[in-house]
Amino acid sequence: MSTLKDKLYDELYLKLALNVEGVQYDVGTFDKLLRSNITLKKREYCTRDKELITTKSYNIPYDLQLPNGFRVNLITDRKSPYKIVEQDGVFSITYFGKWVCNITFPQPPAFFSGVTSDGTSMREIAADGTGCADDKGIAVMYSSECSVKDKGETCLFCTFNGVLGLENSEERPPWRNPLQIAETVKAAYEEGFTRINISGGFIPERREVDYYLDVAEAIQDQLGRKDFNGAACIGAPQDLAVIDKYKEVGYNNMSFNMEVWGEDYFNIFCPGKVSECGGFNNWVKAIEYAVSVFGKGNIRSNFVSGLQQKEKLLEGLEYLISIGVVTNPSPWVPAIGSPLEGHRSPTVDWHWDVQVKNAELLKKYGRTSRDIFNTAGARNYAYEIYQIENETLPIFKEQKAAV
Repeated sequence: MSTLKDKLYDELYLKLALNVEGVQYDVGTFDKLLRSNITLKKREYCTRDKELITTKSYNIPYDLQLPNGFRVNLITDRKSPYKIVEQDGVFSITYFGKWVCNITFPQPPAFFSGVTSDGTSMREIAADGTGCADDKGIAVMYSSECSVKDKGETCLFCTFNGVLGLENSEERPPWRNPLQIAETVKAAYEEGFTRINISGGFIPERREVDYYLDVAEAIQDQLGRKDFNGAACIGAPQDLAVIDKYKEVGYNNMSFNMEVWGEDYFNIFCPGKVSECGGFNNWVKAIEYAVSVFGKGNIRSNFVSGLQQKEKLLEGLEYLISIGVVTNPSPWVPAIGSPLEGHRSPTVDWHWDVQVKNAELLKKYGRTSRDIFNTAGARNYAYEIYQIENETLPIFKEQKAAV
């Protein structure tokens, strides 16, 4: 299996490279594909290129699939050395014009074609976070509103509210109400999804608590059961007892996204999280308290990998992992609309080293692939590294069956 594992690591590295470097394509490349299956179309852009937004030239699939099953969420950049090309219905990736591999596109889940009772498309409510094995999760972004922008306290890497007002930019989608979310969850769970992650922009603490509790109750009513295997992503509350309410109402995982490690860095990059949530020390205390309430392996914290030196980032990852947190260092994409638009993320090799070390730390402190999936509800690099090492990807079963 060593040769297969090497091949899979190469492919996972390619996935990371496509995230960090982005990918370019000619306008119209995906038109025929999307006409044949409109549910494949990407709902929201993620790009470093302002012209793609203003000209609305970002009609692309929401995911692509590499030969051995890894799925890649497309980030577009016309300056990328990677390009998606199509010939006679076959799509492939090139690097500086040289063929790398053929690609396919995933079959969208059935709930993408569904509508809620008020007529809203369910694919506008939830995204597909399916991994490469049997785990299937959905992610709901209930709002892209962020209340700290008006105070001039936007996180420096964040694109929320960033492109509104650009010529031809899309309007901010409306808030998703609890019933819309609950009906979508029911439809997704009926086809085999087992996990939901709920997140949104920064809102005042009291309003946030009430909303999440209403969503939990609506989901429980639709499913007819209390346990819905959900994660709530919130800001660190100043009153830590608020965290208990999330467990009482039925959430079994929570996420508190630190983004960066160290008080000085936190003050610079996350001014709104400082003013609204008591600062860096309160975020750490909230995470520590949440672990005591929910247990080890049930709390997640995301970091924006690439904003600070690697050693400082790894220091934060190890501390949180050591107390039972599942960390996810997501590669920084300096997309348009963020205060750091136009900056450069570190190299692919830099990011790869962080992902490997994060997975090693998770293993060192006893975190399982189940912990990783349950807290994220979606694929991430640590989860996929675990899948390679534990030989749980479908391709391992296929190879063994062929012997």
